Amino acid sequence: MSRYLFVFFTGEQKDGEQIYFAVSQDGMHWEDLNCGQPVLRSHIGEKGVRDPFMVRDTQNGKFYLMATDLCIGNGTSWEKAQYGGSRDLIVWESEDLVHWSAERRCSVGVPGAGCVWAPESIYDEEKGEFFVFWASMVKGPEEVKPKQKIYGAYTKNFRTFSKTSVYLERENHVIDMNIVKDGDWYYRFVKNESSRRVGMDRVRKLTDQAEVIPSEVLDHMEGVEGPEGYRLPDGRWCLIVDQFAAGRGYLPLISDDLAGGVFSIPGQQDYDLGKLKKRHGCVLQITDEEYDRLKE
Repeated sequence: MSRYLFVFFTGEQKDGEQIYFAVSQDGMHWEDLNCGQPVLRSHIGEKGVRDPFMVRDTQNGKFYLMATDLCIGNGTSWEKAQYGGSRDLIVWESEDLVHWSAERRCSVGVPGAGCVWAPESIYDEEKGEFFVFWASMVKGPEEVKPKQKIYGAYTKNFRTFSKTSVYLERENHVIDMNIVKDGDWYYRFVKNESSRRVGMDRVRKLTDQAEVIPSEVLDHMEGVEGPEGYRLPDGRWCLIVDQFAAGRGYLPLISDDLAGGVFSIPGQQDYDLGKLKKRHGCVLQITDEEYDRLKE
């Protein structure tokens, strides 16, 4: 698979918190689809969605697209969104990337959770199930104040989920986790909400103790979130980070050494993100046939 689909939202303006698509032949130059209009809309829950993420289920040929149930543009404050937001995922499914089911709500947030943000998933080869993870603001029994932690649950069909549990907790708030598999390792990227930086580590099994990977580029890059990693046609990795603090949308970072945390920033002439500003979303590798179908 050498083509790419970018699924994203565009911001807090009218229709910005819905689902948009773009495609690429090389993972670096993007063409917005559907005349720049939303491809999918949420009519349930908060009636807006952010942080979409899509997976391919190779067992049944389906695609599952999930997103945060949140619409800041409808007048919700960030405080309310964190401490009293929806505990649901919004989920669509498709067999061809063109025809989609109606959206549905899946409740995964633990009792008392203030939100369920930026859901993502990776297939756990050992368990034979999808591991779904997200950030929730929760106050633990021994905690003075609530804190953003990464929670997770397993599913086979994105309808029913196992019991939710804490997956990653640190001294500071953590949100926006992305996990990619490279060789025998799972590489994890997560935003430290306090420093507003993205850090990285790796584990051999999803439940192992992590090995922290220092990265000169990431460690010095402030005001970024929504990390998403994917492999380019030449075998290198592209990690995109949303420059939310500067309001500039995504920036690609290139690496041929994830284990060393080595990234370079390409010149502006080396990539084109299209006309729409792309906010926290995901990139999925697709086939030539799927690319052509989406273009049509």
